[in-house]
This record gives sequence, C-alpha cells and structure tokens, in this order.
Amino acid sequence: MPRALIVRDSRPACHTEPIQPISMSTRLGIRWTIGNVSQEGFEALHLSVWGLWRVFKSEADYLVCTNGISPETILECTGPMPPGIHFQDTSNSLPDCLHDFLDAGMAEGTAWKFAPLRAFPHQFELCLDNDCILWRLPMVIEQWLSSPASEQQCLIAEDVVRAFGQFSYLCGAAPRNSGIRGFPPKWNFEAALSQVLQLNPVVLQSELDEQGLYTAAVSLHQPPKVVGLRDVSICSPFPPHLQQLGHCGAHFCGINAKTIPWTYEGRPAVEWTRQNWEMFRPDLYRRIQAPRAREPFLWRETKVWP
Repeated sequence: MPRALIVRDSRPACHTEPIQPISMSTRLGIRWTIGNVSQEGFEALHLSVWGLWRVFKSEADYLVCTNGISPETILECTGPMPPGIHFQDTSNSLPDCLHDFLDAGMAEGTAWKFAPLRAFPHQFELCLDNDCILWRLPMVIEQWLSSPASEQQCLIAEDVVRAFGQFSYLCGAAPRNSGIRGFPPKWNFEAALSQVLQLNPVVLQSELDEQGLYTAAVSLHQPPKVVGLRDVSICSPFPPHLQQLGHCGAHFCGINAKTIPWTYEGRPAVEWTRQNWEMFRPDLYRRIQAPRAREPFLWRETKVWP
C-alpha cells in the first residue's frame, strides 16, 4: 500500500459499496485537524480518513493538519492510511486576524482548527474533527457539493443543544456543532471571522467559544446547510448526547481527552468515554472495512463496569 505523504512547509503556517458518482461543481478537498490526543483519538482519525476515502477515493484531495505532534508520530499511532493522504504540520499557520483573540490554551486546544483558515481555497473544502467518522455521505453534503460555487453557502453540523460560549447571541436559536464544517470555493473565511470579531471582540477561552465563532462566521451572510443528527449523531455516554450511531456517521465527543477532571455516576468520566468507544468500535470497522490500527488499540485492556 502506498505510504502517506508528509508535506514539508516552512511557511507560517459510508458504506463501502460503490456509490453513484457525485456531480461536483469543483473538486473537493477534505481536511482533518489533530494534536497530541488519546489512543482512541488517533484510532478515530484512522477510521475517519478511511471512511471518507472509501466514499471518494481518488476523486478528492486529502490533508491531515497536525499541531503539537509530528506527522511521523501520528502515522506511527494510526497505522496504515489509504493512498493519497497528505500530512502537514500547521502549527505556525494561525491567521493574523486571530492573534489578539486567543488565550494561552488555544480555546482548550480547539482553535487549532483555524490553522490554516483554508487548506483548499479554490475548492469545496470539507473539514472534520478527527473524532468525527463518516462511512456514507449525507444527502445534504452531496447537495452542497452539487450546488454552484457562486452560491457561497457554507456547511455545519447539527448539535443536541446550543453551546456557543461568548458568541451565543450571534448564533441564532438552533444548536450547531463545528465538528463538521464546509466552505465553498474562494469563500473568504478570514473576512467573515474579522467581521464577527469586530461585532464581538472577545478572547476565545473554551471549545464553546471556538464553536460559537465558527457558527457565527459561516452563518454571517446566509444560513449554512446543516448535517442533521439523524445522519451524523453526537455520540457520547453523557446526556443529552446520543449513545447511538447516525445513518451516515458519528461524532465521538470526548474521546480525544487523555484525562477528564470530573466523574459521572461515581466513575471517572474518561472511563465512560473509553467504554462508549469500545462498544461501537467493532461496528465502525465492519462498516468502513478499514485495516486495523496499530497494536496499542488491539491489546489495551478495557474495564467492564456494571
């Protein structure tokens, strides 16, 4: 199997059955963002990449943006990737427009999703968190890809509850989740961010602030298309999240964390997220038909809790 390609850049930086060809108005670029996450988080990236590659194969471009960890280390953790997957360290690619609006913790690490703002500026760009796994393309994404680029409509996911942090008053009444984002060709993301930050010049301090800024920016000039919960569930063991898969995928909230500083029903929260991941893991491999990830995922013991 061809090796993944690691890009060096000195600048600042579904089901597996064949699907009907999608009539895209321009070529698609797919991008993930990942840092130094848990073992489960690396395995989720492995499955997320394989899932979308099974859908699009050579009809899309693929980039994994890394921060705080080398592309080589990520490949050691994830195991074999499909052909044509590029990795790039984008730690130095934060846009100037955000430098005065980020705290030291990078909004609990989630602000790395802004580095860079656009990886495929002249293409439709589909961005996913590493813990968001699709095995089938939701119809709304297919419709978005088939729309004229001139419509300049963005894409975002539905959430189970509104959670927009300091940007809540700019985000409307509907719950949205930034685990899936989509930008049309030549859409000026930096201009949209700058407009939102002029309206609300606050320092991002949490993942909710990041989600709120994303939601406000992609909704600034027209409502975005929305990937619904029935298609891609927000999956975790903590209500109101859903402990089930969607028709097309699932966003496994919480599995990137190596530790979580609270308990739930008398157990460490991180043990709940690991158990939830282990429960769905065999089904994910069955649906995606991905090769198994590296050994740590195969021999790590899982506690069975009552």
